[in-house]
Amino acid sequence: MIKVGVLGFGGLGQAAAQVLAPKQEMCLVAAADKAGYAYDPDGLDLHRCAAAYRDQGSIGHAAGVGTLSTNSIAELIQAAEVDGYFLALPNLPNTFMASVTQQFMDAGWQGVLVDALKRTSAMEQLLTLRPALQKAGITYLTGCGATPGLLTAAATVAAQSYAEVHSVTITFGVGIVNWEAYRATIREDIAHLPGFTVDQAKAMTDDEVAALLDKTNGILKLENMEHADDIMLELAGICGRDRVTVGGIVDTRNPEKPLSTNVQVTGRTFEGKISTHTFTLGDETSMAANVCGPAFGYLKAGVNLRQKGITGLLTAAEVMPQFVC
Repeated sequence: MIKVGVLGFGGLGQAAAQVLAPKQEMCLVAAADKAGYAYDPDGLDLHRCAAAYRDQGSIGHAAGVGTLSTNSIAELIQAAEVDGYFLALPNLPNTFMASVTQQFMDAGWQGVLVDALKRTSAMEQLLTLRPALQKAGITYLTGCGATPGLLTAAATVAAQSYAEVHSVTITFGVGIVNWEAYRATIREDIAHLPGFTVDQAKAMTDDEVAALLDKTNGILKLENMEHADDIMLELAGICGRDRVTVGGIVDTRNPEKPLSTNVQVTGRTFEGKISTHTFTLGDETSMAANVCGPAFGYLKAGVNLRQKGITGLLTAAEVMPQFVC
């Protein structure tokens, strides 16, 4: 049994807990939000933790297993025996994921870390930590959500048909009932809109976000995003980052996708033919399903890699995820 922790217990973190609930190979034993953490070596009660977060604002209020803290991540790292963590955290500010990673190294923790970060610049910061992660005995898999992640891995496989890859185009559609369930994710998306920066999006109040969504009828149209799929595919030798394009539509008022999520890989075969492979995700799969499922598949792969002595930083384009039963 792989003991798992989740950092972040908003919409994505709670969805991750739901994904893990029926699994036999993994057990959620630890979770943290910005105001507290919960730990139970026998497994956390999802309903108790979700109720504490919903009703009292932090998982730290969960009876019998919760602890309130202003330094929740660092304290949880010390308190919990965990094989691997899914960092279901926002890239706001852009340095946040790298700073959390540094906390694990400073604590002398060893195990597997997996994230679903989005921005290229955030991943570039993690890449500078690659030697330190290897020395620390941490196996870190980055960009392991939907995009980057599932779709980046699909593009890597699809590229094998070609002698040269001309372009990779990722287009996503996301539908959620209300934006409040995914506050951090929506702020990250707003940061990609023209006229906005990461710092501006992070500083927006809930009322300001709601006002912006009122102006757009709840729709966010995102084009030419700074998405780490580009650097991941470049590092994997598939194509230069300038040939990778990511964009999509997020509907914050409708659970149905506004368009089908897909990746198109265009290239030239060894016979000189130009062709395009298209991989499309089922419209019935939610953002949470397409992020959390791959994340835990990569976490399982990371555990196996670490058992073989492989540490350091890897991306979702370099490793195949393993299905978690």
